[in-house]
Amino acid sequence: MLLLIATILLLSACSQPGAEPSGNAQAEGDNGGATSADDTNAGGDGDAETAEAPGTGGSAVGFIFVGARDDYGYNQAAYLGSEAVEEAFPDLKVLRSENVPETAEAERVMEQMIRDGARIIFPTSYGHLDPALNVAKRHPDVVFYHQGGLKTADNLGTYFGTIWEPVYLAGIAAAEMSESGKLGYIVSVPIPQVLLNVNAFELGAQSVNPDATTSVVFTGSWCDPGQQANAANSLIDSGVDVLSQHQDCTKTVIETAERRGAMSVGYHADASSLAPEGWITGSVWNWPDLYVDMVQTAIDGEFADSEYDGKYRGMLADDVVQLTGYGANVPEDVQALVEEKKAALLEGTLQPFLGPVRDQSGEVRIAEGETPTLDELEAADFLVEGVIGSIPK
Repeated sequence: MLLLIATILLLSACSQPGAEPSGNAQAEGDNGGATSADDTNAGGDGDAETAEAPGTGGSAVGFIFVGARDDYGYNQAAYLGSEAVEEAFPDLKVLRSENVPETAEAERVMEQMIRDGARIIFPTSYGHLDPALNVAKRHPDVVFYHQGGLKTADNLGTYFGTIWEPVYLAGIAAAEMSESGKLGYIVSVPIPQVLLNVNAFELGAQSVNPDATTSVVFTGSWCDPGQQANAANSLIDSGVDVLSQHQDCTKTVIETAERRGAMSVGYHADASSLAPEGWITGSVWNWPDLYVDMVQTAIDGEFADSEYDGKYRGMLADDVVQLTGYGANVPEDVQALVEEKKAALLEGTLQPFLGPVRDQSGEVRIAEGETPTLDELEAADFLVEGVIGSIPK
């Protein structure tokens, strides 16, 4: 009798469903932590139909920023994009981490986001690329959208935009507004996208004033207000009356220019409120619609072979990059000229880098009649004739 009872109890126990794992135990399961209706098939016969495409099955989207959300610049523009994702996908939790350095710390933050359910991650700083590539190797079920990089992986694409188009237009506006013909550009580090913007700005200025010059100062940092203030004051003291920049945080440069009576051209995000007198215009990112489409592409399981699987570059014509509104003191004729040039850019009749283009030494870097490809532009390693200042070694 006892043997019969024991047998019945054993059979009953075998027929009960197993206990659901909780916490990090589930994040380390066969499906990489993705939670979906297919979880009941985990541990089955490995049928390919149960495999999920990268970026699917998650409960969150992660964004990491190298700076603060209110920097009037790079991080603010990206943060606005993350807010659009939050609004468009109410069932997905948006995870954000600010002031994440371009070090192994970025890997730690991304790993935590994955444990918290993210299957789509946006590492938004240039220096987050190598950490993202490392994490991507360990998590093939996660899609990574890196901002501004030149390297990709099976589950990591990069996105950016031809921001040099509105920067070129801003150079036209700056030269038209300058009384001295001396423009200044405060930049971070000598990577191709930075050099490309300086060149576009100077070429735009030269198109309306062949004698215009652009003095460049490298701060060696994406956001160092002290260095920015020193650079701005030094340039203004040298006779520069219009300042532009390629910095992540833009507030200090613009406020210094305003305080000193110089004019300013913004970058990354609209900061016109900081310079009611001296604001001319600015080149900005319009990430919201793009971010939403990128997330939708991933959660639909369509990242592979999509336009985001590789190097995506949005253009002025795509509205991914924009020229902001004009300052109150910019005359209508200047605005009309810039808008005319913008229309020509959109039509393709204006090619800012049409050769001949010479570097600072006078050497022809783009031959007469030639127009470089986007990849060639993004490999810029020189400054054009008319730029004052050398590239740090």
